[in-house]
Amino acid sequence: MSESSEKPGAGNLSEVVDKTKGFQPWRRVFHATNGTLVVLALTVFGMTVPTAIWILGVVLGVSVVMDVLRLLDPKLNVLFFRTFSSLASPREETKLASSTWYALSALLVLLLFPKAYALGGILTLAWADPAANIVGKRWGRRRFLSGTVRGTGAFALVAFLALALFVPWWLAFPTAVLTAVVEASPVKLDDNLIVPVTAAIILQVLGG
Repeated sequence: MSESSEKPGAGNLSEVVDKTKGFQPWRRVFHATNGTLVVLALTVFGMTVPTAIWILGVVLGVSVVMDVLRLLDPKLNVLFFRTFSSLASPREETKLASSTWYALSALLVLLLFPKAYALGGILTLAWADPAANIVGKRWGRRRFLSGTVRGTGAFALVAFLALALFVPWWLAFPTAVLTAVVEASPVKLDDNLIVPVTAAIILQVLGG
């Protein structure tokens, strides 16, 4: 492709996207903090579910608009990756940001499931997903579906601890294991959407 036919800012975009590759520790911290704050707001700080739904709806709307704009304009996409260089992921170059999926999944589980199941799903995403990523990348050796045995095991363990805060252990255990398997499956959907919804659905099926 000739230089004149490339979109303005395309070259700069590839450069800033390359800088977001790697372990991304602050992305993991940000990921865990978001879900934890949602749960704390609805448990410790006394926020009501309708209020949380309204706030998440606004956040989701703003996030979608920002994603659409930056995906249509390479210069805005460059600005996004430069501004959030420690939080962005290369996969977001041509797709919705993970934070958008995060807001959507939290909104869906709060709308569709009992509060305890929704909070369990949100906290599973906040804690178990980063744990699986860290363990899988650092110590994972043997493959399991699209992940690793150790990464999936870490997900199941941390998910169990998160879920057990809201449901009985006998319900938390199978939900954690099944959600870990789904998370490791080669499904072409964002984990930020899959994990909370999957956990909430399993809790609903097993717990009624």
